[in-house]
Amino acid sequence: MQTQRWTSQDLELLPDNGKRYEIIEGELYVSKQPHFHHQIVCGNVFALLRTWSEQTQAGTPVFTPGVIFDEDDDVVPDVAWISRERLAIALQDDGKLHASPELVVEVLSPGSSNERRDRDIKRKLYSRRGALEYWVVNWQERRIEVYRRQQAVLTLVETLTEDDTLQSSLLPGFTCRIPEVFRGVMNPGLESRGLQQG
Repeated sequence: MQTQRWTSQDLELLPDNGKRYEIIEGELYVSKQPHFHHQIVCGNVFALLRTWSEQTQAGTPVFTPGVIFDEDDDVVPDVAWISRERLAIALQDDGKLHASPELVVEVLSPGSSNERRDRDIKRKLYSRRGALEYWVVNWQERRIEVYRRQQAVLTLVETLTEDDTLQSSLLPGFTCRIPEVFRGVMNPGLESRGLQQG
């Protein structure tokens, strides 16, 4: 039995129902509407990148950009940062990016299939397409996995927890304490007692 190979054109026919549809190597991935805390973390990451970008004028962060690498590789990362130079080439008339941003950030949604998609499938896609850095943010465990391009592969170089500071050679001078990324997100250990963390 032949499996359907999805394309970007097929996405145009799917309903606009709040779900996120992505295609990687012709396979369709559907994500439900994200958790509230997922969105808070995306906003925090975007704000931190925007502050640095406004100071340096080196590029711009963006929420959930459409990134079309090919007709069967069409994805929507949670947050991305792209330099002015790469943006001039990547942004096309359809309002989508057709080349990888330098930095891609995915915030994990619960579930093993979501984790596999972000840690494995998407990481390999962004590796093939030229991303220089990839952050996988786990808001439930309050940690960040940092992957950097080494010999054309996005390789895990560090896992940061709340005692750590996030820095990047890709973004000279960018620095933030990990609790800043999770500001406004309930700590699972405090949630049951109704106490706010961060």
